[in-house]
Amino acid sequence: MEENRQSYDPSEFEDDDYGRQPEAEKSIRGYRIVIIILSVILVALSILYFSIHRQQMLDNELLQADRDSIQNDLGRLMNDYDNLRVSNDSISASLSVERERADSLMTRLKKERSWNLAKIKQYEREVGTLRTAMKDYIRQIDSLNTLNQKLISENVSYRKEISSANLRAEMAEEKAAELDNKVKVGSVLRARDIRLEALNDRGKAVSRIKNASRLRVDFVLSANELAMPGNKAIYLRIISPDGYVLTTEAMPSFEYEGERLTYSAMREVDYQNQDLEVGIYFTSSGFAAGTYRMELYTEGRLIGQAQVAMR
Repeated sequence: MEENRQSYDPSEFEDDDYGRQPEAEKSIRGYRIVIIILSVILVALSILYFSIHRQQMLDNELLQADRDSIQNDLGRLMNDYDNLRVSNDSISASLSVERERADSLMTRLKKERSWNLAKIKQYEREVGTLRTAMKDYIRQIDSLNTLNQKLISENVSYRKEISSANLRAEMAEEKAAELDNKVKVGSVLRARDIRLEALNDRGKAVSRIKNASRLRVDFVLSANELAMPGNKAIYLRIISPDGYVLTTEAMPSFEYEGERLTYSAMREVDYQNQDLEVGIYFTSSGFAAGTYRMELYTEGRLIGQAQVAMR
């Protein structure tokens, strides 16, 4: 009986409990390591997030500073255009076109909401183009002023020489020839107040040039007592925004400085040395929005030109 009974040995239970304790400790250490790793990753991600956010704020501040700088430069440039004073009709018309371009650019700048480095570079280029045009106009105006002062000085000198009783006949002939050349230059006709208007089939003005079937160029032949009165053939060249002369299938042309130039339309007028309002029409279709340049010629001379931006 006693041999068949199972004997009780306490050491068996003690060994089992001691065997489980190391495994629990390993599990706890593993969890701790995972938690530490996740904590490090979380800290790294937080630092990266705040670094990116800070960089974005700095970039936005730089873009804002660049935008303000461009607007200030454009504002000063617009003031410079407003302060320019010139009596030459052609340059005055061109200045008006450039001033309208500056107004349009300022409107776009104020409405712009999506700023980036590419937009900043684009606006800087456009402001640079306007600034370059301004410098060109200033040089032209200075040249004209210098020429006018020279002509005035020469004219005064010539009058004194002609009025002098001691002027020799040979000198008088030379001065008379010089004056004759100046009269010829002064007798050239000039076109001013050049305008371009888009019309539909009924002859009504349209706001969008793509809806036009005709273009009308209006201008004024300025009064000039030195010019020869009579019939004058006025040739109109309209240059499209892509640089081509608008013309008909026949491609008519006229002679200018030894070359044949294609023109858009021609009209004969009766000029009597007084201001004469003239309108010339060009009929076609498929006009594109952009800046159109108009050139007017008569008697082998360019008498006026202007640029007009059409929507």
